[in-house]
Amino acid sequence: MQTAGGIAYQPYPLFGGAMSTVIPHSATDISELREIPDNQEVFAHTHTDQSLIVELVEYQGQVSDQDSVRYHFEDIAGSNKALEPGAFGVTSIVALPQSELSLSECSSAWMLTGTQCVSKFNEEVKNVVTLHLGLFRLPQFSTDILITFNDPQSISPDSSSASAAGTHRAPWTVQDFERLMKTLSLHNPGLFG
Repeated sequence: MQTAGGIAYQPYPLFGGAMSTVIPHSATDISELREIPDNQEVFAHTHTDQSLIVELVEYQGQVSDQDSVRYHFEDIAGSNKALEPGAFGVTSIVALPQSELSLSECSSAWMLTGTQCVSKFNEEVKNVVTLHLGLFRLPQFSTDILITFNDPQSISPDSSSASAAGTHRAPWTVQDFERLMKTLSLHNPGLFG
């Protein structure tokens, strides 16, 4: 158990206990509400339109470590139909020191911050969302672990998310996201097949 400022943080089991991490406060496990793919764990903030996704994706051996997190960001932009000029951009990419990570099995770890203009549920209107991506590379398991923190910045009044826009009670922070990344741990390598 890790503590910060006297607050105790309990690891939350992921993928049937094969992994764990500290999930931020006010999180709802979306798998309790609807079907989620087996390679994902999805959490939504109870009071805001923020979400967190922990995803096991195929290791991209043709992409260098330093370009890998941008590769996944652009892949997400494609899925979000946000590839047109001006609809997405990268603000920063930093390598994470392995000495600060619980996931010692990764060969490298990266964090990207960027924005995408996305529609929710294929709506016509677009919202501006800051994406914080964490990427852990595990070539020995042919896996990349991608963690996405979706943090809406500007929600269209015509979006289905508009009702949550004014209710930013204790939103998640980048520090919450960083804590999740730093506490991610692997308990059963059999998860990767």
